[in-house]
Amino acid sequence: MSQTVLLGELATARSGDKGNHANLGIVARDAAAYRLLEQYLTTELLQAWLKNWGCDRVVRYDLPNLLAFNFVLENVLAGGASRSLRIDTQGKLLGTAALEIPLLIDN
Repeated sequence: MSQTVLLGELATARSGDKGNHANLGIVARDAAAYRLLEQYLTTELLQAWLKNWGCDRVVRYDLPNLLAFNFVLENVLAGGASRSLRIDTQGKLLGTAALEIPLLIDN
């Protein structure tokens, strides 16, 4: 049996631009949440979640001593702050939006 849990129930997030790319930092609320995120918050899940944003690639860096992850979202900002016509040209809202990602957790 599985249950759906929103990422925001397990973690906090912060994001920002690096040119046309963005960093998405996810910090687990505790060690148990980190272990769940380690298993269920995959690059494939984020890639699928960002499919309509033009994200070419997602790279995950695990930071276990901080109970955190850093994701690099390549080409997600449609040219970056100086070229993009998107409302969030600097990717600051990506972290807030990511907290709504549903995770299907096995019991």
